[in-house]
Amino acid sequence: MRKVLNLYAGIGGNRRLWKNVDVVAVEHIKRIADIYQNEFPEDKVVHGDAHQYLLDCNFDDFDFIWASPPCPTHSQLSRSVNPQFGMRYPDMALYQEILILQHFFKGSYAVENVISYYDPLIEPQISNNHYFWTNFKIPNTEKDVRKIVDRGPEVIKYQEKRNKINLDKYHLKVAFKNKILNNCVKPEVGLEVFNAAFKYKQETLFD
Repeated sequence: MRKVLNLYAGIGGNRRLWKNVDVVAVEHIKRIADIYQNEFPEDKVVHGDAHQYLLDCNFDDFDFIWASPPCPTHSQLSRSVNPQFGMRYPDMALYQEILILQHFFKGSYAVENVISYYDPLIEPQISNNHYFWTNFKIPNTEKDVRKIVDRGPEVIKYQEKRNKINLDKYHLKVAFKNKILNNCVKPEVGLEVFNAAFKYKQETLFD
């Protein structure tokens, strides 16, 4: 059984299709951590700061580490004229985590984020609308063209189907549902990356 650390776990979109795994998931928003725990009762869920947890954890406990640090300050939307975004410094915790994993972790890792508005400081691989920094080769999955639907119940149902989850039992506000679903990595993409981590374990990019 593979031992996995799932950082910034959200509601577990990336983890949805993983099988035969022993997972520690870290999520700082309690309401979201509770949903994750309900969806994956066999996982150990830590309500806390994933960035600090990575620094403090024992790397030897894990075969694979997945991290999806917050993306809004890197997103192309950060250059939007929409005042809700505005100008702000990119959150450099993203690159701190990539460097820590590159130089200190001996297992397989994947750091996921959005396609940024700037040229990335460390070259990623690109798959399915995402940047991935890994120490193994990943499939170059085609861009995922999301169906355009109006905001509200229709978009929620579309996103739930896409992410293989039904949030009705959690009685969440529509805006909150929309936010956490948008932050999910499509389960099929999470599975492709997970499978690649072990298929290419002896054929890493840094051999």
